[in-house]
Amino acid sequence: MHVPLSLQYMIIAIAVMLSFWAVLNQKMPGTLRGLRNVLALACLREGRAPWLARIGRRLAPAVISYESACGGCSGCGPGKQA
Repeated sequence: MHVPLSLQYMIIAIAVMLSFWAVLNQKMPGTLRGLRNVLALACLREGRAPWLARIGRRLAPAVISYESACGGCSGCGPGKQA
């Protein structure tokens, strides 16, 4: 059984893109986060199709949260007095 040449090229292209994404994630996570932001915002623009908005929400990087809301020393807690 012969696999069409175009299907082989498509599989190789997907493998190369996944490899590039993995290397980018390991070596330049800040750049990858910015790229994900740009792609997600492009998908979430007003008037886009609902399926594209769902893809945009999945592409969006997780929100970075800090331990304390004030951004201070994180020494305030229920058991400690500041």
